[in-house]
Amino acid sequence: MQTFTIQTQGICAKAISFSINDGKIYDVKFFGGCPGNTLAISKLLEGYEAKRVIELLKGNDCGGRGTSCADQLACGVEQALIQAEAAQHA
Repeated sequence: MQTFTIQTQGICAKAISFSINDGKIYDVKFFGGCPGNTLAISKLLEGYEAKRVIELLKGNDCGGRGTSCADQLACGVEQALIQAEAAQHA
């Protein structure tokens, strides 16, 4: 299982960590943000297909910021999948 931590910008959460194993996402943790919302997102996504997480959450906006905790998680998952694929082909 590979664990990733991303530093965020423009949202309340300062960082997000998650693990990916066999294309599924686990152990999502938000450091900061709205505790009820971020905890709910973490529970709902446990064991979810990483590619589906990207489809569902990418582009979600929080209060006109142009991004959100969910959006930045999706972008982080997308980058993690790109990195993992590149490592497989190296």
